[in-house]
Amino acid sequence: MAETGMDQIDRRILAALQTDARLTVEKIGAMVGLSASPCARRIRRLEAKGVIRGYVAVLDQVKAGLPVSVFASVKLERQREEDLDRFAAAVARWPEIVDCYLMTGPRDYLLRIVVRDLEAYEDFLKRRLTRLDGVASIESSFALAQVKQSTCLPLSEG
Repeated sequence: MAETGMDQIDRRILAALQTDARLTVEKIGAMVGLSASPCARRIRRLEAKGVIRGYVAVLDQVKAGLPVSVFASVKLERQREEDLDRFAAAVARWPEIVDCYLMTGPRDYLLRIVVRDLEAYEDFLKRRLTRLDGVASIESSFALAQVKQSTCLPLSEG
């Protein structure tokens, strides 16, 4: 983390915000040993540097009516830069894809797709993913249960 110029206090501020982004600046400051003004300045600096990209509400996927998570491994016909960029641009437009990673190994992308049921996944697959130019193959795996989910990064103390 040294490349970001963060110190222990910055990491403790980030840890507090990852746990509860609704904490007041005063409360965070008390937790890290700062008054409100210097704490607010540090948070603004972390936002300006892009370390803090935004603030969100974390939803319960099942209670939101989207209980199905599908992990799809996608292989492209070619791995040229323009093909990779075209694929990335397409999946960025589709809200069903909540995570997308460019991978090493036999597959080019790993996607996490969230839908209400198997029929919704079939529809997504037929109407969107298989219609993308350059997709050679797709392998889908359905999650049976979520063992762990975290939005918190493992911030080191050193």
